[in-house]
Amino acid sequence: MNMTQAKQLSVAVIGDEDLVSGLRLAGISKFYTIKGDHDASEDIREALKELLAEPGIGVIIILEDYAEYARGLLSSLRQEKSITPIITDVPSKFGTQYKDIRGYYKKIIKESIGFDIEL
Repeated sequence: MNMTQAKQLSVAVIGDEDLVSGLRLAGISKFYTIKGDHDASEDIREALKELLAEPGIGVIIILEDYAEYARGLLSSLRQEKSITPIITDVPSKFGTQYKDIRGYYKKIIKESIGFDIEL
């Protein structure tokens, strides 16, 4: 992928109303809002599959709580070295499983671009 192609990729989000609203204010236009009133696992997996099928998506942000529903799919995708888009989960407002969030993001960045950066 050259720099011209990279500039054309967009960011998408799968999350609750708070996460989606905040990221829409930041300019993200591709999103799936998951309502918590029912078993959301199928909605989350379907949203992820749809985003993976879109060639213009470069990064998918998924709420940590929702990533659990698609953990198997996410694990297999992250093992592929040539995956586009990059998929990352963001901490939940209800508490996070990550003790070292900076370390988590440094690991994701290193796996995605191949080298460390200082956060």
